[in-house]
Amino acid sequence: MARLREVSFLTAAEWPEHYPDVRLPEVAFAGRSNVGKSSLINALVGRRGLARTSQTPGKTQRIHFYKVEHHFVLVDLPGYGFAKVPESVRRRWGPMVERYLNTRSELCLVVVLLDIRRLPTEEDLQLKAWLEARGLPGRYVLTKGDKISKGRRGPQIRRIAERLEVSTDSLMVTSARTREGNKALWGVILSAVRDFGRQQPM
Repeated sequence: MARLREVSFLTAAEWPEHYPDVRLPEVAFAGRSNVGKSSLINALVGRRGLARTSQTPGKTQRIHFYKVEHHFVLVDLPGYGFAKVPESVRRRWGPMVERYLNTRSELCLVVVLLDIRRLPTEEDLQLKAWLEARGLPGRYVLTKGDKISKGRRGPQIRRIAERLEVSTDSLMVTSARTREGNKALWGVILSAVRDFGRQQPM
């Protein structure tokens, strides 16, 4: 994708009444707290500080919305599976994300991020089953591709695909540091946005 001219933070919300009322297709990023969602979003849009990153996983505790070129919205969902946050905060995360995924009519794609160095956890598999049960469109993306050697990459991708029960071809590899996979992921995102637009009533 050509360099973006305008990417802006819209809001951070917990409840549907606080979601932005922009009526644009939305692409949501989901995954574990330390999988690198914010870093990947920053790499995709070419804005280093747009999505907040932290050395402490679990800092994103609300749903963050970013408008892209007046055409669609990227959504950074709170991460799951990291214990070093207050119990009261962790208890809110599941219902917060579930409300968004269940009620947001603008949602056109869920990008599920997985660390390429690790096999999917039970929570990753639960998210996959949850999306499939509700018929929500999902795409599985492996992050931190620069942190695994080329010799280990192929066998590890096969192990991840086997655990997810998907084909290896359906898994995309990305790296926020090297920007590997950015172009391919943009293609998936823009295709979902276009398909969503064609499905809307005139």
